[in-house]
Amino acid sequence: MKAEELRNKTDEELVEAYDETRQELFDLQVRKDIEGDAAGNPVKARLLRRDVARIKTVIKERELEGAK
Repeated sequence: MKAEELRNKTDEELVEAYDETRQELFDLQVRKDIEGDAAGNPVKARLLRRDVARIKTVIKERELEGAK
């Protein structure tokens, strides 16, 4: 997910995307822990972590804009 796509979303859509992405990352981590698979899917986990960071960045930008 690109930052520009995120900036075009509403606040509610951003929160929903954040929740879905965090849940997907959590499920991936739990599945890795339960199955004991050391490798898991590191590429997918990395992409999800980056998506979470992008979403949080856009949310923070909007909060700072609103404070001005």
